Amino acid sequence: MTPARHPLRTFSIAAVALLALGACSRKGDLDETGGIIAVRSACPVAAIPAQTGDVTLFNPAGSTDAAAIDVVASMTNLRSTCSETADQYYTEATFDVQASRRDASAARDVDLPYYSVVVRGGNAVIAKRVGTVRVSFAAGQYRAQASAKAASYVDRAQASLPADVQRKITQKRKSGEEDAAIDPFTLPEVRAALQRTSFELLVGFNLTPEQFKYNATR
Repeated sequence: MTPARHPLRTFSIAAVALLALGACSRKGDLDETGGIIAVRSACPVAAIPAQTGDVTLFNPAGSTDAAAIDVVASMTNLRSTCSETADQYYTEATFDVQASRRDASAARDVDLPYYSVVVRGGNAVIAKRVGTVRVSFAAGQYRAQASAKAASYVDRAQASLPADVQRKITQKRKSGEEDAAIDPFTLPEVRAALQRTSFELLVGFNLTPEQFKYNATR
């Protein structure tokens, strides 16, 4: 892997590939040659996992009473872009943090830790980084907003399905032939290859166990 070339680089992984459906075609559609249409993107999909898109701070710390709520913040407007070079794909996700506080008597900065991870196959964490987003409240201001970013590089050479799997998906099929009735996406070897090369870029607040439990049970 080449050295970091961008100040927002957060992780470098071996391979990223995700099956995506085209806007004008669906998985299983046939093209003019009889092959199944499959539009692929080598960039991971960005998402905020459940229970980690919100954080609540209490004063005094350790309390979970409604009267002790100090600051509440939520992630919103998650967006991602992808660019490519001769040998790499670069994905950048941006998001906003909207926060409110109970006491607006004085100016205050609140630092909120967040994580960004690349997950492979839906459950294997390939890389993780923790950052901090600062929300600044002016005196007399109850609400504030900040923005932050996360990003990843992936190798182009390892971001594609094996050639034999691609052939099984896109091979020409004629009506009446035995393989014409088989959906290639149901074949075990195709499903395994798609999962192996499927990645997500997940972003959320880096919660303590107590904060996560509060989110899950409130």
